[in-house]
Amino acid sequence: MVEKVSFEDLPGVGPATAEKLKEAGFTTIEAIAVASPGELVTAADLGESTASKIIIAAREAADVGGFETGDVVLERRKNIQKLTTSSSELDLLLGGGVETQSISEFYGEFGSGKTQIAHQLAVNTQLPLEYNGLNGSVVIIDTESTFRPERITHMVEGLREQFEDANTDLDADVDINDVDTDLDAAQFLKRIHVARAYNSNHQILLVEAASKLAEDLRETEYPVRLLIVDSLTAHFRAEYVGRGTLADRQQKLNKHLHDLMRFAGLNNAAVVVTNQVMSKPDAFFGDPTKPIGGHVVGHTATFRIYLRKSKGEKRIARLVDSPNLPEGEAIFSVTTSGLRD
Repeated sequence: MVEKVSFEDLPGVGPATAEKLKEAGFTTIEAIAVASPGELVTAADLGESTASKIIIAAREAADVGGFETGDVVLERRKNIQKLTTSSSELDLLLGGGVETQSISEFYGEFGSGKTQIAHQLAVNTQLPLEYNGLNGSVVIIDTESTFRPERITHMVEGLREQFEDANTDLDADVDINDVDTDLDAAQFLKRIHVARAYNSNHQILLVEAASKLAEDLRETEYPVRLLIVDSLTAHFRAEYVGRGTLADRQQKLNKHLHDLMRFAGLNNAAVVVTNQVMSKPDAFFGDPTKPIGGHVVGHTATFRIYLRKSKGEKRIARLVDSPNLPEGEAIFSVTTSGLRD
């Protein structure tokens, strides 16, 4: 039904208002349905009551926002997919892999494997569904200039080695010729869209740009199925210094996270964010390492995974928070070829 409804069919939306909404990033009926009245007021210079009527009509057209019974929710959750990390132990910890329509946060000290996981997921997303990929493109918001195309090349070569190995963890009977991709690193790189965020405001705006890109690629062979923010809090941490700026920082960070969650839902995409940590010197017992962002990030991220270094290539991942999975740990390795058990 959504495809048959145009913006002009909504009450209070004429051609000029429709154009303003599209320019502001509201390119679909679903995007309007999940917006707040304040966002439409700002975007299209509308009155609040008019914005509310538009949103209500969009929700009816898109069939979102109403009460549902548990069995309907269960049926809809069957559309959720899992993306492999290339480590069966880490996949098991995450209940089968990184989940779409969710935000997965990986936090830890430098060198704990956060960016390596992000690179591996950017590669694996492009694999066919039967090989635990998402058959899609990737958007990366790079805040610390950590994206390395050379690393993608290494990981694609590592995938080729995995597929050629008869004892691969993905499938014991995998034949390299059966995979619906030529495993050409250049093709993988063409499906990864990277934007360098220069400050926190630019970072927030890039989510809108990612939504527009996802809309453009929706009907293509490789729609956007993964959005990575590496790292989530680096700019916010640098720009908002001192307790006096904490409230403003948390408010902007909260909106940013909700924009990411909306992106995940509208595109059935996985959203993966990496996060920096701080040390609490007043913690006399337990691990003094805490993620940046406080309760705002803690409450909004669907899955929180704490990464820490071990001996050599080994890393330890601990599932700290999840709505449906038990806490636990997994050991994986970061090798030249990518993530492995």
